[in-house]
Amino acid sequence: MTDTLTVYGALWCPDCRRSKAFLDDRGIEYSWVDVDADEAASDEVKRLNGGPRIIPTIVKVSGEFVAEPSDQTLASFLGLTS
Repeated sequence: MTDTLTVYGALWCPDCRRSKAFLDDRGIEYSWVDVDADEAASDEVKRLNGGPRIIPTIVKVSGEFVAEPSDQTLASFLGLTS
């Protein structure tokens, strides 16, 4: 996979931890951005999601993104097979 991912989330968020574990378990590199510590990142998540701050929001370099994905949705988003 050539896309670099940005994962917007928060340390307290169980879905964020699950998505990070999914990526880590598969050796997929990503940049982590804590939306609680970065107001601009929080604003970007709200912009992408049309208002609400939905986390995790996972963004490809191409601009494609998924918000609060299940593992199955994340695998599909990344073009992974089961």
